[in-house]
Amino acid sequence: MSMFDLTDKNAIVTGGKSGIGFAIAEGLARHGARIVIANRDEARGMAAVGRLLQQGLLAETVPTDVSESGQVTRLIDTVLQRHGHIDILVNSAAVIARKPAEEFTDDDWDRIINTNLRGAFLCCREAGRHMIAQRKGKIINISSNVSQVVQPLRSIYCISKAGLSHLTRALGMEWAHYGVNVNAIGPGPTITELNKKYFEDNPQDLQERTAAIPMGRLGMPADHVGAAIFLASSASDYMTGQTLIIDGGTNLL
Repeated sequence: MSMFDLTDKNAIVTGGKSGIGFAIAEGLARHGARIVIANRDEARGMAAVGRLLQQGLLAETVPTDVSESGQVTRLIDTVLQRHGHIDILVNSAAVIARKPAEEFTDDDWDRIINTNLRGAFLCCREAGRHMIAQRKGKIINISSNVSQVVQPLRSIYCISKAGLSHLTRALGMEWAHYGVNVNAIGPGPTITELNKKYFEDNPQDLQERTAAIPMGRLGMPADHVGAAIFLASSASDYMTGQTLIIDGGTNLL
């Protein structure tokens, strides 16, 4: 049996309606996992599930706002009631805003931190309780290369992703002896629905950021799928608390 085989594994993917989250959901499903897309927008979550079902893959959705504790608890309870166990959690739900730090509002802070960091923690906590009890599980947090280097006009986003990578380290250490692996992926600039319009409206920024990447291009969602399959599989059993930076070499500069 391949060490990357995910047959009979149940995987929750938050923010899985599009972009990196959907690409990872699709990749895990193609390796045999049953996917539960947890998305705030029910219609878009259903559309994403439809795309997976059309490929003959196993998928369903549970509408969830990950920043709301009660909704996260309901998500975990629903998956356990339907399928009995949770093997993989991918925390991909995220929001971003770009403006000078002095112009950010309290609402901006709450919206970004509550989704990117609080939401990931709530999902880790609720899924982690089950994984600890079953003495195994894989948690994959979608962080960012800005968890290690900062960029202008994204201060709150940078803070949220730095916190997420440090949460990964903390839980990786705390839950290691339970057989629960907690790791993260740190994408560099990646073309997704989250930033596509921004780059269309700001072609000079796109050109400058592309020029700053040693590999000469921005990432695509598919660039992060292999790492997710590795972290979800038995191939990564002796690895925890790490953030894999996938950014075309940007952080080397």
